[in-house]
Amino acid sequence: MSNDYDNNSIEDLFMRFLSEGKFRKTPERFAILRKALEMNSHFEVDALHTAIENDGYHVSRATVYNTVELLEKAGILRKNVFGQNSAIYEVNRDNHIHLICKRCGKIREIENPHIASHVMQLNPDNFIPDSFSITLYGVCGECSTKN
Repeated sequence: MSNDYDNNSIEDLFMRFLSEGKFRKTPERFAILRKALEMNSHFEVDALHTAIENDGYHVSRATVYNTVELLEKAGILRKNVFGQNSAIYEVNRDNHIHLICKRCGKIREIENPHIASHVMQLNPDNFIPDSFSITLYGVCGECSTKN
């Protein structure tokens, strides 16, 4: 899924996914989708649940977990597990690089068209990539200047 999608087309995509899979189209699922799209960075499911509750919309934690799983299957969210950490999610954007600081845990994202072009041209074992995410571990500038 690319950055060009607007929220309405993402909702349409989710509606089609639910219809094709014969899943119920509930207001709760769409509230969870909208809140996930509002999250400005990577998030854990519990943080998404808290954000929804803070908006005054009560939905069970199980519903949030189940809906996040559906959003991942629909290609709207991407699940990441960095190192020993628990799963975090992000809106599924194509072709970016995660920079993860091993000291403070901060996650930054960058895009690099040169790397993207190179990776997309790779064809190992006749595998044709359609998107990628690269993760680099190290020490961020802020942590490196503290020492």
